[in-house]
Amino acid sequence: MITFGSLILSFFSSYLANQRGNSPETIASYSDCIRLLINYCCNHLSITVDKLALDMISDTLILDFLDYLEKKRNNSPKTRNQRLAAIKTFFRFAARQEPTLGAVCERVCNISAKKSEHKTIQPLENYEVKEILSQPDSNTLSGARDQAILALLYNTGARVQEMIDLKISDLNMENPMQVILTGKGKKQRIVPLYSQTVEAIQHYLNLRQNAGIEHERLCLNSKNQPISRFGVAYLIRKYVSKATRKCSSLLKRTVTPHTFRHTTALHLIQSGVDITVVKEWLGHACIKTTTLYVEIDIDMKRKALQACPPPIPGLQLEKPQWKEAPILAFLHQLSKKVTLC
Repeated sequence: MITFGSLILSFFSSYLANQRGNSPETIASYSDCIRLLINYCCNHLSITVDKLALDMISDTLILDFLDYLEKKRNNSPKTRNQRLAAIKTFFRFAARQEPTLGAVCERVCNISAKKSEHKTIQPLENYEVKEILSQPDSNTLSGARDQAILALLYNTGARVQEMIDLKISDLNMENPMQVILTGKGKKQRIVPLYSQTVEAIQHYLNLRQNAGIEHERLCLNSKNQPISRFGVAYLIRKYVSKATRKCSSLLKRTVTPHTFRHTTALHLIQSGVDITVVKEWLGHACIKTTTLYVEIDIDMKRKALQACPPPIPGLQLEKPQWKEAPILAFLHQLSKKVTLC
């Protein structure tokens, strides 16, 4: 029988990286989950790691582990479900490698995901986007970089990881102006660029060249190293805070890199772009993910309608007798007789 350790080694070094082509970030997330699970099981069973076997990890133990994540580590239901999905992926792999684990795998894969609260996505309005993008000082190197990043985020709807992985060679700043983004599973897609976005990028690159900075990555930090996810999130918070001076609607908003992605999707749909085009634009694997934005758009229209009452009062129509209960119809007839008398 294949050992637990060899299964883990093969899962991470061969299956996730080579067969599935998962990104280093995804592999790190899986690693964190499996590590937490192993530690929890060893503590619960009072054994050392070298004594733990995969068939010891029952579906009941995994359910206890998921409860531990929520209650002790304060994980949200969404994070809990992501951990469960990673565990199921590992057990399916293990069952393929060792058929005797098929029954254990089946019980684990029958664990249902927990229902999580669906939060309404609040995209930015056009005027809010314009105000945020106008904040960086494009006369400085850092300001020009920030303006290029913000313009690209809105133009492309890129995930933050796609943005920080972007290389200068991925850009075509002549007709057709476009960028190649590498998304989840190393899948690439081409997104067209506004001429204004290209101008912002070119201006930043010119300042970089004048400063003697050479690097294949587009987005660099103050140390001329690739900017991090936290760096992108920080600069967005910085310019949103500045934009609130002229745009008070941003005061109570939490704007993240993903907010720009949501905003791009909704603005494309509101502009009449076909949903299948939006799907490819954002790099969604499933059209169901994209249809969420259509539902959001309809919901916004309903709210707008409720906020704007009709110009005339509702007509007081007499309810047809055939829609009334028999006893009410009888009383209705009596009232008519009294009126006639």
